[in-house]
Amino acid sequence: MNKEIAKKISASVMCFAVLAGSLFLTSCKKNGNSKGKAADYGSYGADIAREIAQKFPIRSAYTPGEDKTGDYIAEKIRELGYEPEVQNFQGTSGAYSTNYIVRITGTGFYCLQSDGTYELEHRTAVIGTHYDASILPEYVEEESEDEEEDEEEEDAEPTEMPKYIFDGISDNASGTACILTALKAFEDYKDVAFDVWFVFFGAGTDNFSGAEAFYQSLSYEEKNSIDVMYDVDSLYAGDKVYASSGFKSLISSRRYEMRRKLYQAYDVCFGNPLYTNYGFDLVYNESGVKKDVNDDGIVDIFNELPKTISDYKVFDDRMIPVVYFESYDYNYSSIDQMKETKNLSLQDFGGVIRGTPADCTYYLDSILLEEDYDRDGDGEIDCSGDRLQIRINCVAFIIVESLLKGSDRGMTPSQYEEFKIESTRQTYGTDMTSRPSET
Repeated sequence: MNKEIAKKISASVMCFAVLAGSLFLTSCKKNGNSKGKAADYGSYGADIAREIAQKFPIRSAYTPGEDKTGDYIAEKIRELGYEPEVQNFQGTSGAYSTNYIVRITGTGFYCLQSDGTYELEHRTAVIGTHYDASILPEYVEEESEDEEEDEEEEDAEPTEMPKYIFDGISDNASGTACILTALKAFEDYKDVAFDVWFVFFGAGTDNFSGAEAFYQSLSYEEKNSIDVMYDVDSLYAGDKVYASSGFKSLISSRRYEMRRKLYQAYDVCFGNPLYTNYGFDLVYNESGVKKDVNDDGIVDIFNELPKTISDYKVFDDRMIPVVYFESYDYNYSSIDQMKETKNLSLQDFGGVIRGTPADCTYYLDSILLEEDYDRDGDGEIDCSGDRLQIRINCVAFIIVESLLKGSDRGMTPSQYEEFKIESTRQTYGTDMTSRPSET
């Protein structure tokens, strides 16, 4: 292992200290806004992901660690110039958690009415993620009941670092950091037509309680205004980054309608040099496995769908199109075999990372971090070798750029002005050609 990688990994090991900026990989020739190099947001998101994991490794739903993580997110939102809406809610266990919301009003869309006229309406895009993290019960270590043994252990000389200390760096510090990165990037986008709601859900690991509480808090008009929900979950450890639609897209008569936003996300990825600049690619599940995946008695083709259920389910269940981003590996012949990674160095838990002790910063960094390198061959070190940074930045970029694809229900103000001019021109031309010739 070279000195630079060892230096980065040591930042994760030493007492989970607050990360120093000098220890982090810089982005590819950063300029810090959407007008320059696509997705060039620097180490902002990766720094946040590692800091959340290290400062708040125990942040399961309804715990003090989750509360502190929420406070941290609120402070990051304020640093970006927004005042978060703080939404407390009661979960399924009766305990309380919190959602943090930023609502940004767009210019609206001109939508066709039943009488043939166009009116300005506000359509909404929700960008969300859960910020809590939970290890599966089978991996929770039981506390010793022998006090003398505990005291002896405390007095003993410290031994080498354990191989794993769960901190949820992938699920879901990475997703949380990605949404904060998208919020930061959004400041460079002017006249976005969508109303955009950035939402950080509490208690996501408790049956998506935060997402459900948020949805239930909306008025009838607000619910009906939602065109799409983007959900980001666990970007670091999986072999590839996937985007998927929700399970309601299996309804044959609604398939394209429910997947159009997914296809637009791919358009953004393929229409920008994300692979050229960072080696980043966005893929989709094309396993083609035939199985009744939604228990409706109909055999489905398991394509463009996730195996993982997350916060998007709350919106998908209400027939709202969703785009779900995650790292995974769907290149298997059966759904039961599918897992996050085939990496031979990450098989201690059968290639599963989420909810296992392997979801650990210093463990994953020791395997996945690579050197910065010269991607364009000009002799200058210009690109990060940090998979976490690249994935956070590229997914954030894809989400924000996808907003510019607009609504399926109407035209942006600029499109509407062009439409009126074209309609006038066509009407004028028709009138002219319909006049009888003069003698």
